[in-house]
Amino acid sequence: MLVHLSIRNLAVVEAVDVSFGSGFHVLTGETGAGKSIIIDALGLIAGGRGSADLIRYGCDKAEMEASFDLPAGHPVWTTLDGLGIAGDPGELLIIRREISVQGKSSARINGQLVNLSMLREVGDELINLHGQHEHQTLLRPERHLELLDAYGAESIDPVKLAYQATYGEFVRIDKEYNELRNTSQQALQMLDLYRFQLGEIAAAELKPGEDEWLAEEKVKLSHSEKMMESISKAYDLLYGPQGLDAIAKAVSKLSEVAAYDTKGISPLLDQLQSAYYQLEDASFSLRNYRERIEFNPERLEEVEERLDLISTLRRKYGDDIQGILTYYEKIRQETDALENKDERLDQLQAEREKLTVRLMKQAFELSAVRRQKADELAAQIETELKDLQMGRTSLEVKLTLTEDAHGLEWEGQRIRPGKHGIDNAEFLISPNPGEPLRPLSKIASGGELSRMMLALKSIFARHDQVPVLIFDEVDTGVSGRAAQSIADKLSRLSAMCQVFAITHLPQVACMADRQYLIEKVVEDGRTMTRIESLDEAGRVNELARMLGGVEITEKTQHHAQEMLKLAQAQKDGLLSPAQ
Repeated sequence: MLVHLSIRNLAVVEAVDVSFGSGFHVLTGETGAGKSIIIDALGLIAGGRGSADLIRYGCDKAEMEASFDLPAGHPVWTTLDGLGIAGDPGELLIIRREISVQGKSSARINGQLVNLSMLREVGDELINLHGQHEHQTLLRPERHLELLDAYGAESIDPVKLAYQATYGEFVRIDKEYNELRNTSQQALQMLDLYRFQLGEIAAAELKPGEDEWLAEEKVKLSHSEKMMESISKAYDLLYGPQGLDAIAKAVSKLSEVAAYDTKGISPLLDQLQSAYYQLEDASFSLRNYRERIEFNPERLEEVEERLDLISTLRRKYGDDIQGILTYYEKIRQETDALENKDERLDQLQAEREKLTVRLMKQAFELSAVRRQKADELAAQIETELKDLQMGRTSLEVKLTLTEDAHGLEWEGQRIRPGKHGIDNAEFLISPNPGEPLRPLSKIASGGELSRMMLALKSIFARHDQVPVLIFDEVDTGVSGRAAQSIADKLSRLSAMCQVFAITHLPQVACMADRQYLIEKVVEDGRTMTRIESLDEAGRVNELARMLGGVEITEKTQHHAQEMLKLAQAQKDGLLSPAQ
């Protein structure tokens, strides 16, 4: 769970440090007090994109740090290990995020610098944030298949992965087949050019690196006379009176007196003897090198002609010999494909037909698993909606095939397979008995969408292990018994994970285990947001404000106290949610 959050210089927040416990937390306060900024901070901690606009005016950077206490078996530890990040279940997991006024962002996990994609990968396993914009995802049918697959992942994923492997192979073969089948007359006319180029390159019999050692040989051949003259003079000097002979005499003279001063003369004698042997080796090497120097104008001409040929081929086919050989292999394959077009087409068509059968069988197998899970999901959503005062609602996760006139023919139908299969999914709903099932976008109100999303979150919370679930005004558009049912659902959901909710409804706030007041204050001419963990008296006053507006009366306070008392009795099981 999230145990601590620290925020510095984010929007109107100058400095906030707050600790959390387990259970259901609510954030309340006047509209515009900055409640959503706390949620924004957690979104940034989880890998959301930030910008310099979020930084408090006059500050260089915004900073956020969150600490999480997680059990040893949580999947985030495996993720961290895979990313090469040190983590110990016996210690807190600490995530830090900074955004500079230049718009640059940096993040650290347990002190180790990570990029945004790594942060997002870890954040996805720690925080599930539901904002008001998520209502809109429910209105987009293209997202419904994703929700279904997430719900039935245990059964769907193995079948889906097998399908996607076949689909990738099918796409590759199908692309090659269509490209070859649509080969133009112009491409066929390229055959003569390709054949000429292949012959020209093959006749050259190029060897990798040949141009480099030929260039070195050309330099030697071009300057062989000067090299012979200089090396001969160097050799003669070494063997002349002032060379090895002089050093040999010096060694002899020192040897005569070395015994008189062993410590002083012997090291000098050793140095001279060593120099003598080194110079002697060098002179032998010079003599051997001189004997290998070649005066060969014919060979020089051959090398220059070879280099000219390579230069010509480089201008036409590649930057170097390796580039020429790569081009050769490319046009050889294209030539083979063009020369054997019909044969290759027959081969590809056979492979394509074989893959089509396998692909469509796997697609329908995937579709069958989805249909089973669609019925289960619909039933679970209806159960959850019943708890949310939508007991008469009927729901169906409708699956249809992706038919296309240009798709694959299968059992009398034209179906277009895609990366995720052949299914389209759409949630259909009937809020009232006797009404037909219709798309969510046609009939669902804001309040119904809020409860629908909460129902889905409640279901998915039982399937994943995300420890922190955040709702930003999930109670939008509801009131009365519906609001109370949402409060009860959030409270029960907090038994599985840590739940945070921003709310304006006292029915929701009173069910929380912990309540935090977010308020704006002005100090020294600057506006800032503060967060305060409320004790029982503070909760009574805040609930009274939520009930009665600006003026808190004895009556609203009494009502607030009664709400807290009833909420606690309900959580203790002394009252049913309906009472």
